[in-house]
Amino acid sequence: MPLQFNQVKLFAGSNSKVLATKIAAAYGKELGDSVLSRFSDGEFQPSYNESIRGCDVFIILSTNQPNDNLVELLMMIDAARRASAHYITVVVPYFGMARQDRKDKPRVAIGAKLIANLITAAGAHRIMTMDLHAAQIQAFFDIPVDHLDGSVIFVPYIQNLGLKNLTVASPDIGGSNRARTFAKFFNAEIVICDKRRKRANEIESMSIIGDVSGRDIVLIDDICDTAKTLSKAAELIMENGATSVRAVCTHPVLSEGAYEVVEKSKLAELIVTDTIPLKAHSDKIRVLSTAELFAKAITSVNEHGSISELFRVVRPKDLFD
Repeated sequence: MPLQFNQVKLFAGSNSKVLATKIAAAYGKELGDSVLSRFSDGEFQPSYNESIRGCDVFIILSTNQPNDNLVELLMMIDAARRASAHYITVVVPYFGMARQDRKDKPRVAIGAKLIANLITAAGAHRIMTMDLHAAQIQAFFDIPVDHLDGSVIFVPYIQNLGLKNLTVASPDIGGSNRARTFAKFFNAEIVICDKRRKRANEIESMSIIGDVSGRDIVLIDDICDTAKTLSKAAELIMENGATSVRAVCTHPVLSEGAYEVVEKSKLAELIVTDTIPLKAHSDKIRVLSTAELFAKAITSVNEHGSISELFRVVRPKDLFD
C-alpha cells in the first residue's frame, strides 16, 4: 500500500520572505498566507490566514537579529500547534546564537542550548538548518535535526573558477576541520591563520601557518560578521606572496561597517549564500542560492525519504553527475 502524505504548506517569517519564496518555487508550491501584525509598542503577533489543520507545516525563518526573529519563530510554531497542524518543521537557514555553544568563560549562558529548548518547547517536531557554527549543536535538540552542508553549493562554484594553484585556508584554528574538509575535495594543501583576540570582534594579532607564496587562496568560514578577520587574513596572505585570495562564508551576517571592510579588503570576492538577506550591495559579494537544496530536503522529509545525500560531504566525482 503506497504511503499517504499530508498536505504540505510552507510559510515565511518576515526576515526570510525572499528566500522562502524561492524555496517554495523550487518545491512547486506558493507560500502560505500568513501575516505579522505589529502594535504601537513594538509587540507583534503572527497569524495564519488559511487552515493548516492536519497539514505538514514548514516555517522558514533565519534567526539572525534574534530579539525579533527568534520570538517571531517561536510564536509561529505555537500558532501552528494551536491550529492543529499535524507536523511542524522549522527551516532555520541561519541558526542564531550558534556561537554560544559552550561556556568559554565563567558565568555565561549556553545560548544555543537555550534556543534549542525554546524551539522544542514551542511545539516544533523537527528542525532543518545549514552549516551550524558547531556541529555538536545538533545534540542540543531532542527532536530530529537535518543539518545541510553548504559545501554542496560552494564546491562546484570553486571548481568552476579553474584556480590553478588552489590552496584552502582557515581564518582561525577553530575552523581548521571545515577547511580540511574542503581541501579534500580538490586534493589541495591547507594553511591556517592563527589569530589572537583582545575581545569579541577585535583581533590582537594574526600569523600564517603554512606557505601561500604563488598560491590562489580560498578562505573557508561559516559566518562573516564584521569581516575584520577575513580582511586581516586576506591582507596577511597577499603580503606573504599569494597570487589571489577569496573567501567562502555560508552566512553573511555582515553587521554594521562590514560592507565597507569587504570593499576595502584584499579579497577578490566574498562568496556567500542567501540564508541571510544582504542589507546592501557590493560588487565583491557573490550570493549563491540555497533554495534548491532546502526544497529537495523538504521533499525528502515529506515523502519520508533519505536526505543524507543533501547534508553529507560531497565527493569530487559527485559534483557534476
